[in-house]
Amino acid sequence: MDTYSFRESPLRVYGAPLFYETGSLHRLPRELAQKMHSSVISWKLDVRCPGARVAFKTDAEEFEVRVELEPLRFDPGMALWAAQSSCVFTGRGESMRYAGLAVPPEGYKQPCAVGKFRKSSALEDVLIYLPRNEEVKEVYVSVPDGARVEAPTPYRYETPVVFYGSSITEGGCASKVSNAYNALMCRRLDCDFINLGFSGCALGELCVADYINSLDKSVFVLDYDHNAPTPEHLERTHEPFFLRVREHSPDLPIIIVGGPYLYLEDENVKKRREILRRTYENALARGDKHVWYIDSAELLGSEDREACTADCVHPNDLGMYRMSERIQPVLEEALKDFEALRG
Repeated sequence: MDTYSFRESPLRVYGAPLFYETGSLHRLPRELAQKMHSSVISWKLDVRCPGARVAFKTDAEEFEVRVELEPLRFDPGMALWAAQSSCVFTGRGESMRYAGLAVPPEGYKQPCAVGKFRKSSALEDVLIYLPRNEEVKEVYVSVPDGARVEAPTPYRYETPVVFYGSSITEGGCASKVSNAYNALMCRRLDCDFINLGFSGCALGELCVADYINSLDKSVFVLDYDHNAPTPEHLERTHEPFFLRVREHSPDLPIIIVGGPYLYLEDENVKKRREILRRTYENALARGDKHVWYIDSAELLGSEDREACTADCVHPNDLGMYRMSERIQPVLEEALKDFEALRG
């Protein structure tokens, strides 16, 4: 077998903003993580890499994937397959096929995820979604001796969409990492993305806005409503965060998204929706032509809403799917806006 590390060409890493500068899959510089809520570091949210992907093309009919992790930690809200496993797809666009999971072979006993996969003998793309909950140390791909391995087909939209938000943005509680609402949408639209979802720790800090300003991006999705501890905190931080990004990038398409709340009649939820709408309407009043707003009431649909959530907070697969169905047309419009501006 020929074995390739994810650090080697022709394999390509997506969704890890620091990788090609530092060789690390960490989502945040350590100095920034230290300025955020203390749980960012204690929970290792800065070094986890939800949304990160490894891609390549091969004509091998069989291949193996091994993802080496830091010691596994039990997550009471998500299964092993959801939190510590890798999802593998083959093909591209409409021909993309879900090939299965690379999983820890002995439950929580071994810090790795492994899997063997089959595909056609054609030269096809392979896309590996890395685990959501753990620090990834190494990724190896093995193919039969002599099989071709080449660089992946570029994304239709190569400049990434950046998502900033809560554990929901991060992927909780989808049954697998590729079912997070942002992963679903971006796979359908064939666009790269960066997932800056931080469980319990997306608090609208301006230092994070400055970091987002430093990233190359096509669209910014502002989705941290659920992590603001109170409506008052949300009101203090939401519009200033939006304005910090807007002042840096006057023409950047920005989508404001509310939390996928189950009980919309709750007074706390009503206040939050008003705050987000006010940020949006103030932007329109200033003449902003590159901003969209998706209200919480639109995210889970009108029927069987209770079937969309695992714990009255985090969407399950159905909830993630409904979120993606509502947000995707807006994201597609924003991507076209970006392309038109770029010329």
